[in-house]
Amino acid sequence: MNVKDKKMITPDFNDKKTLEKYSSAFTLSDMEIFIFPELFYPLVLANIMSPIIWEWKKEDWFKSIQNKSFTYKVNRVKQYIMEHYVFNLDLETWGMTTKENEISRFKDFFPVEVLQQSNALFGYEGDKYYFDIDIRKHFGLDSYNSEVIPYWKTETVEAMTAFKFKEGFPAGAGECVSLAALYAAAMFIVAGIPLEDMYLMSTPLHSQNFINSKDGVLTNNRRIVTKNMWFNGTVLSARARRALENEKVTIVSHISGYIHTVFLKATIDSKKYTEFSCKLRSFLKTRISASLFVNFLRYDSAFKKHFQYVNIINGKKKFIALEKIFEYEHSSKNTFSEKSRDLLLQEIDSEEYSISPLQNRVFLNDIESFLEANAHMDCEAVRKYFSNKIKEIECICNKEEIMQNLNKLFENLEKFIKVIPKLPNTDKEFVKENSLIIDNLFSREQIVDYIFEKSKTEELAVLTLYAFRQMDKIDWTPFLKAAFERNPVSVEGLKGLEVEQAYKMLLDLPDDSVYSDVRLAQPDEVWNFKRGDGIEKAILLANIILNKNFDGNLDLVVENNKVVLNANDKRYEFITKKELIISKNLIKLETVI
Repeated sequence: MNVKDKKMITPDFNDKKTLEKYSSAFTLSDMEIFIFPELFYPLVLANIMSPIIWEWKKEDWFKSIQNKSFTYKVNRVKQYIMEHYVFNLDLETWGMTTKENEISRFKDFFPVEVLQQSNALFGYEGDKYYFDIDIRKHFGLDSYNSEVIPYWKTETVEAMTAFKFKEGFPAGAGECVSLAALYAAAMFIVAGIPLEDMYLMSTPLHSQNFINSKDGVLTNNRRIVTKNMWFNGTVLSARARRALENEKVTIVSHISGYIHTVFLKATIDSKKYTEFSCKLRSFLKTRISASLFVNFLRYDSAFKKHFQYVNIINGKKKFIALEKIFEYEHSSKNTFSEKSRDLLLQEIDSEEYSISPLQNRVFLNDIESFLEANAHMDCEAVRKYFSNKIKEIECICNKEEIMQNLNKLFENLEKFIKVIPKLPNTDKEFVKENSLIIDNLFSREQIVDYIFEKSKTEELAVLTLYAFRQMDKIDWTPFLKAAFERNPVSVEGLKGLEVEQAYKMLLDLPDDSVYSDVRLAQPDEVWNFKRGDGIEKAILLANIILNKNFDGNLDLVVENNKVVLNANDKRYEFITKKELIISKNLIKLETVI
C-alpha cells in the first residue's frame, strides 16, 4: 500500500532537519536521541508492535503471570531478560564515526556547544568516575585519535535478539538504551503494566526506566532496582545509583511526550511529569535506621575501619572488625543485614575474633541500639550521639582523628539516604502533541492497526512506523540515507574485496532476514548477524559500491521476489521473500541526501 493511500502524515524530506530526524529513526544513536528526543518512545512502540515479545507470553516461564503480584511480574520479566540478553557496549558492533561528522550533520539546526552535553566523548564531565579512570581508555578508545567516537546505536528487539547469530555471543544483547526500550515494551506486553506508569530516563552516559507503581522500580540495564535494593549498599546497587547520583537527566520520555533539559518546549503531560518527579524523589530518599546505617557502611568503604562488632559466643563477648564481616558476605548467600545476620555470623571462623576490644574502633552494637530506639532521629542528632559515644569509649586513643572523620561520614550518609535527581526543570512551554492511548487489553494486531490509523494525525505514530521499518508504508529515502551514511562495519568487513567477491560472499549468507514481513535490516545488521533477505543484501552491496568512489549509474529494482542492483553494465541479482516493490536510482538519491 502506498503511503498516500493510507493518508499518513507525509514528512517534508526537503527540510534537512526533518530528513535527519526520520533517518535517525533507523540508527537511533545516543547522539541522535539527544538531538531528537521525540525518537525515544517510537522505539518502545516499535518493540511493542514487533511479534517477538508477544511470543514470550506463550512460554511456560510466564504461565499465569497475569494473576500474579506486581513484584512477581517485574521479577519474572527481569529474570527472562537476564537469561536471554547480555549488556554489550563494544566498539566493533556498530563501528566508529568522528566528532567532525556528527557536528556537520547537526550544526545547521543545533548549537554545537550543546552537543557537549550529549556525550561524554564530546567533553561531558558529569560523572567524575569515568574521568578518574580515563574515559577513552575505559571505552577502549585510547588506540584511536581523539576525534574518533563510537556510534553506539540503539538496537530494536529484532537486532537485540539476532546477536545470538553473532560470533562470541551466546544469546541476545544490547546497550543500555536498547535494554530500557526492551524493558518498557516487555513490562507492557508480558507484565501488563500500563504505559502511563513507565518513564524512560536518559543521561549522557546511561539510560534507565522508572515504573511508577507501588513504591516504584528502576530498570537498570538487565536488572531491576527496588527501593530496598537502592539502599542496600551492595556493589550492584552502587552501580545502579551512579547515574542518578552524578549525572543530569537530559531526557524523560513518556507515552504522553518528552521533556528535555535543553529544549524550551516540552510535550510530556505536565501533571504526569510532576507526578513522576515527586514519586522518583520519594523513591530516592529514606530515613536513617540501624539497618540503613549498616548498609551505608557496606556502601562507603572508607568508614568501615572505624567500627567493630561485639558478638556473644558461648556466653562470652568476642570482638571483630566490621570489614572482616563484610569480607565473609562476598562468599556467602547470607548478609550482615538483620534477616540473615545470625546465619552469617555462624559462618565466621572463631579465629577471626578477638577476646579484647579492638583499639580505636566504635562499637557498632551501640550505634544500632540507639538508632532502633530513636527511629525518627535526623542525621545531625545521630552525629551528636556518635560524638558523645566516642568520648566515652576507653579503647579509642585517637579520638581526635575519628572525630575529624565524623563530619565526612555524616556528609556522605546524608547523600546516601537522599539522592536529589537532576531532572529537567519545569520552566518549559508544555505543548500537548501526542494523544496515543494504548490499552493493556489490546492485542498486538489491535495495536498495529491503531498506530497505522493514528499515523494520519500523530507524528509519534508516523515515527513509530519508521522505527518499526514498515517499508511498504513509509518513504525509503531516510532508510537509505542511514544505510549509506552510518553503516561502517560492513564496509570495513568487506574492505579489500572486489565488488564481485563481495557479491559472492553475500550470496553465500543465509537468505533469512532478522526482521519479519516487509521490514528491513540495515547493512551492518546484515553483516553482524551474517544473514539477510535479498533486498538487504543488495543495499549492503550498493553501500560497498558507493564507498569505492563509484562513477556511473546505480539502480535498485525490486519486483516479483527478484532484486536487481544495476551498476553501469554490471547486474547483481538476489532473491527476496519480502513482498515489496521499489525502483530507486541510488545515484540520484545520493545527491538528494
